[in-house]
Amino acid sequence: MSLDQPASKPHERLAAALQDDLAGVNALIRDRMASRHAPRIPEVTAHLVEAGGKRLRPMLTLASARLCGYEGPYHVHLAATVEFIHTATLLHDDVVDESQKRRGRPTANLLWDNKSSVLVGDYLFARSFQLMTETGNIRVLRILSDAAATIAEGEVLQMTAAQDLATDEAVYLQVVRGKTAALFSAATEVGGVIAGRPEAEVKALFDYGDALGIAFQIVDDLLDYWGSDATGKNVGDDFRERKLTLPVIKAVAKADAEERAFWSRVIEKGDQGEGDLDHAIALLNKHDTLEATRQDALAWSAKAKSAMLSLPQSDLRDMLVDLNDYVVARVS
Repeated sequence: MSLDQPASKPHERLAAALQDDLAGVNALIRDRMASRHAPRIPEVTAHLVEAGGKRLRPMLTLASARLCGYEGPYHVHLAATVEFIHTATLLHDDVVDESQKRRGRPTANLLWDNKSSVLVGDYLFARSFQLMTETGNIRVLRILSDAAATIAEGEVLQMTAAQDLATDEAVYLQVVRGKTAALFSAATEVGGVIAGRPEAEVKALFDYGDALGIAFQIVDDLLDYWGSDATGKNVGDDFRERKLTLPVIKAVAKADAEERAFWSRVIEKGDQGEGDLDHAIALLNKHDTLEATRQDALAWSAKAKSAMLSLPQSDLRDMLVDLNDYVVARVS
């Protein structure tokens, strides 16, 4: 994007405001994903890292540190750490989900193999720990290592709960906090910690990231049934993959015996046929669970906005508020 062209979307405006820091993050990522002994590591990593992602999570770290007045070098290390953790989880997720596309491109496990994806993901996790220790801040190390553990725990929980109709909204929220919100909240929290801000501000940054991550995932799950070019997914991808997301969980809770038998067949047993997606969407509309899910996303967005507005006013703070609004604008 040219500097004389106005950025139209909140994440683009944020990227423009952080362009120097982002350049540093990208340079550090390229440096640390190199390997003298295993050329496949940079091949696999570059395929995903350079696939055109928005760098949303590292931007949250950079913006949080900057709005807290941080002037040292280590916010770049932490932002690269966050991106490495995120990339590692994507490599592992694609193996677990047997995915064939990521960001519109063939997945690494499809182009190479599952072993390469898993081992390169492990390498990136190791690199992320090397980066975070270079800050010399033990609290930062604890926050990001806890997040990595929570992400893994959330993925295992999702694997066991995703196709079980007994899964309720509390379990869904636990999964979402693991697979998505944990890294969002860690990304924002460490920005305040590295800047040495008061605990109230650090807590506000954590709360913003946590609520933003939950809203982000709920919206993504909702758009799987509403459809949107923004997700890069086809309508019904989650349904075909038998994922028990929030709109379906709400519908199952209201289902009669016949409807529950339908959900058991298509989600638990995986016996899907022509017309089943249309019938599923009809049931979601019958029980108004798409609208109920949208209201949940808006409620979490409001929590994120409230947390961010409790911080001192700045252009970066307002950009983060706008980013939060943009996440839910897709379903508003």
